[in-house]
This record gives sequence, structure tokens and C-alpha cells, in this order.
Amino acid sequence: MLREMADFGFEYVELSHGIRITLVPGILQGLEEGIVKVSSTHNFCPLPPGIAQAAPNLFEPSAVDARERYQWLRNTKRSLDFAAQVGARALVCHLGSVKFFLFNPAARLEHYRNSHPDAVLAEDKRYQALLAKSHSKLRARMGPYWERAQMCVREILDDAAQRGVTLGLENRETFCELPLDADFPGFLSSLPEGAPAGYWHDCGHACLKGGLGLLDQREQLERNAGRLVGFHLHDVNAEGQDHQAVGSGRIDFKMVSEFWRPHHLLTLELSPRASADDVRSSKERIEALIG
Repeated sequence: MLREMADFGFEYVELSHGIRITLVPGILQGLEEGIVKVSSTHNFCPLPPGIAQAAPNLFEPSAVDARERYQWLRNTKRSLDFAAQVGARALVCHLGSVKFFLFNPAARLEHYRNSHPDAVLAEDKRYQALLAKSHSKLRARMGPYWERAQMCVREILDDAAQRGVTLGLENRETFCELPLDADFPGFLSSLPEGAPAGYWHDCGHACLKGGLGLLDQREQLERNAGRLVGFHLHDVNAEGQDHQAVGSGRIDFKMVSEFWRPHHLLTLELSPRASADDVRSSKERIEALIG
């Protein structure tokens, strides 16, 4: 796996939430041999024993059940240990979601979108009214979920600091996932000064939400520019599928690149279905924007 990345010309890789525990010995051997280096890892990495498929939301810090929150803390600390072991600078994390037992507002939004496939949602007044009502319902319910997620993040800050790993808190793609995009600046500024945590921007997630009228990608980047840790870079095609080759879809990567700084981590996060040519072309386009 690492050799394949090196053969594409990559010097660094991100180890994802799909890394099974059985892959770890080979990864450590590859790093010892100098095949590549690791820039970042993605919680949970490696996967908990017995889990064989990518599972970044296996445990959520926002969960009602204290046992699930304990497992999130336990496995995140384990991921921090591994990140430090492989020399990663950052651990990308998801922060859970708000649960609805009945009348999930996201379902009504999805139903409207499916019923109006040709609508320009950002300009559709009926959709915008439904969106505002759904946001109100989400805000009314999210308080305890968001409080638990923030508490868990604060609980692992010392662990991250001791290991020299920064938590990259990622923007999410679905309506009920946390943090809500507007809440990132306030949350990050509330953390202790020098806390090893910052904003991780997934441009595909932001594009998907932009298409739903939920945010503007440039504005989201501007609001969080001072706390940026890194980026997941992938495109979104006309059918709304993300993790596509850079330049093949509708994301303005030239605009996104205006926010890149030398200390940021840039990860190409492409679908496993991407071809070798997709990987090469994406790498070349990003390198051209870096200049």
C-alpha cells in the first residue's frame, strides 16, 4: 500500500480510518524502511480490534450513552498514541451528531430535494423556509449533544499535547452532524490558549453543503482561516458524488488554494474507485496550485 503511494510520487500519506490492525506491522516496517512518511492520521486509526471496514463514527463523543463516550475517548487516545508512533502531526476527528427518534428534519429536507430535482436550492424560497424551520429544530435539540462532544474534546487535549499531535476537527457533510459549521469559530476560540486543536477543512463536504444552501465555502474558510490545520482535497461531480478527482467536478480549487499556508497539511482524499490517472492528475493539479 505504501509502496504504491510512493510510486505515484508522494512523500507523505494520511493513514485513514480504514486501517485495520493487521496492517500495522507492515506500515511500521514501511516507515522504518523510509518508503514514505506520515503527515496525518484519521480517527480511529488503527481500527478497533474486530472492525474490518472504515468506521470513523463507530463511537461518537456526543452520544447519550456514557459507555459509548468512554469508548470514543479510549480509542481516540489509542489513535493519538499511534499517530505519535508514526510521526503524524495531526489526527483528524469527527465530533458526533444529533439524534432524532422521530421527525428527523434532515429527512424532510431530503424528501424536498428528491421531489424537486431541478430546483436551485439556494434560491428556492420554499426550500429556504423549510431549511430555516429544520435548523430551528436542530438547534433546539442539539444542546446536550454538543456539550458532550465539547467535553470529550477538552478531555483529550492534554493527551494530544503530550504526544505532540494536533486534533484536526473536521467539517461534516450531513445536516445533523457536529459541529454545525457556524459553531466552529466560537468553539475553537473557547479552547485554552495553545490547545493542540484546530479546524480541518474538507472541501468536498463544504461543496455538498453549499449545494444545499447551508454555507458558502469561501466564507467558511475565511471564518476559520486563523485556526486551519489542514485540508481534505477532492472534487464533487454533477451527481453530488464526492471524493472525485481534482478538477473533474464543480469545486473552485483556485479559490480554496488562496487559504493554503506552508504549515498546512494537504491530503488528497480520493475514492477507492479512482483510477491511477485520476490520482496522477489530481496530484499535478494541486502541485500546480501550490506553485
